[in-house]
Amino acid sequence: MKATRVSAGVAAVLLMIGVARGAEAPAGASSCTGCHSAPSGVSAMRRLSGLPQAEIADKMIAFKSSAATATIMDRIAKGFSDEEIRAIAAWYAAQKP
Repeated sequence: MKATRVSAGVAAVLLMIGVARGAEAPAGASSCTGCHSAPSGVSAMRRLSGLPQAEIADKMIAFKSSAATATIMDRIAKGFSDEEIRAIAAWYAAQKP
């Protein structure tokens, strides 16, 4: 049992190292780029690249649970699992702004 916990922890660290080194975008991340990748002034939507991981994940989870409302994001967020949200948030946080 102890070895399983250690292995899971090592896997999590390796995953984060891969994310930090610019690993491929996780499934679902490409759905964000349409609105959240344009330079400031071109789009009213905030760029996600380089934002803190917790900020991105917390906001997505708030949209998913209807604690935060939006025109579209509350509906989009409901389509992601919490694990997918965390992976997307980690990937965007590791990208250069």
